[in-house]
Amino acid sequence: MENPTYNELTAWHERSGLPLKRFFNTSGLLYKSMGLKDKLPQMSEDEMLKLLATDGMLVKRPLLVSDDFVLVGFKEAEWESCLKAQ
Repeated sequence: MENPTYNELTAWHERSGLPLKRFFNTSGLLYKSMGLKDKLPQMSEDEMLKLLATDGMLVKRPLLVSDDFVLVGFKEAEWESCLKAQ
């Protein structure tokens, strides 16, 4: 799978209504090795989006993108309610 682009991530973030931090794979080795827990609070949204676009390992999965919503990470109740509404 290819890395999501800056433009894709920007659109998904806007459609999701979620804080941008939710798009980061906070349990991933790359996130931890880069010390992002301490760096993200000082970063602008633009900087975070650019960073997410550099490496797909930083992006939380699963990621479900539709025309109406974006789901980040698996929360069964959230997925069930969104998919039933389709």
